[in-house]
Amino acid sequence: MPKSWLDHSEQLLLHTRIFDVRALRRASPRDGTHHDFFVLDAPDWVNVVAVTEANEIVLIEQFRHGTAEVTLEIPGGMIDDGEDATAAAVRELLEETGYAPERIEPIGTVEPNPAIQANRCTTFFAWNCKKVAETRFDTTEECALRLEPATRAEELVRNGEIRHALVVAGLGYAWMHGLLPRQPEP
Repeated sequence: MPKSWLDHSEQLLLHTRIFDVRALRRASPRDGTHHDFFVLDAPDWVNVVAVTEANEIVLIEQFRHGTAEVTLEIPGGMIDDGEDATAAAVRELLEETGYAPERIEPIGTVEPNPAIQANRCTTFFAWNCKKVAETRFDTTEECALRLEPATRAEELVRNGEIRHALVVAGLGYAWMHGLLPRQPEP
């Protein structure tokens, strides 16, 4: 069984609005040699698989700076300091889409990239969502609402329209829990 590496030193290299970068020097438990590692510290995130009363999945399209492309995703974002994850999920859904759920529950948590990141992303499922408000984007986002029949969710992943890894993982949790319909194998 692998053992934990031993901390030797740690240094904050960069602090930003979204994440910090830390340099870690750790010793191998096998032979004691020291190595440098870099970790991104970010707040935990939430994603929301939201389905309307008409059995439509609530999606957003938004420009992503990493790929310089517009992506198709489920709503989500960062959990604010001191905020409960469920409250963050409801807030993000409302801000990005104007929809509010009748009921919402966590269905799974992933570690986005444990090799270099220290945060988690929890996916929530939101039932019987209704449009109750206009969107309220922060200054760094602009989203377009897109409703699709829930029966098309798997097709959107299969045909590559949905490629965001955390979105695919969140939809996977919804399928594993039987909350979204599956398509027969082609």
